[in-house]
Amino acid sequence: MTAFADSTGGARRPRCYTADVAMRVLIVEDEKRIQDFLSRGLESAGYAVDVAGDGATAISLVHGTEYDLVILDLMLPDTDGLSVLQKVRNRKVSPPVLILSARDAVDDRVKGLELGADDYLTKPFAFVELLARVRALLRRGQPTPERLQVGDLTLDCIRRKVTRGPDAIELAPKEFSILEYMMRNRGRPLSRTMIVEHVWDMDYDGLTNIVDVYIRHLRSKIDDLYPEKMIHTVRGIGYMLDTPEKGAEQLARGG
Repeated sequence: MTAFADSTGGARRPRCYTADVAMRVLIVEDEKRIQDFLSRGLESAGYAVDVAGDGATAISLVHGTEYDLVILDLMLPDTDGLSVLQKVRNRKVSPPVLILSARDAVDDRVKGLELGADDYLTKPFAFVELLARVRALLRRGQPTPERLQVGDLTLDCIRRKVTRGPDAIELAPKEFSILEYMMRNRGRPLSRTMIVEHVWDMDYDGLTNIVDVYIRHLRSKIDDLYPEKMIHTVRGIGYMLDTPEKGAEQLARGG
């Protein structure tokens, strides 16, 4: 798929999250169709996404939220993207920056990289290539396991595959994101609020039911057919994933 664009967009309000739990990406892009294209693709790949439609909003978000990656357009309505890049780089700790721009001249690419961009991709672009570059930058900037395992349950973060013992398990994108989040937080009770904010990338607003529905879907696929259960209900909190013996120990201690 290639991206194309039209019209302008604003910014999504950022939320607090812990960097060891979620990978959060800021998209700085004024054209709404590209915003939506990138957001849908990155969210489907398991990332939490915020969007800024201009440079001033982008700088405000970067100062208020710890991002793992910034995807930056250069032609913004209020300022040049390179000035945004310089302000991001002036921070004591700054995230990797991937420039995504229609400026395809060699001089533009060289200038962007010399000013501190970690990568430069020109429009139009194939989303699969952008996603590969995003993953490469995130591995470089904040290494995370590409393969998660709890007992005989294995999740391959790159190939988006799940197995339990010898069995391959097909999961929908949201189910995969919930399972990955729970496996990265093995043995940690997760509230419904935490699950909603990580997987749906929105503020918790009484969405208890949707979490419970997806947990039931997950249990039907990774637990119901197996004698040892991985997903545990933590009364008064939410859910936790661990091997049966570890889960029992944690629940006995009161979560």
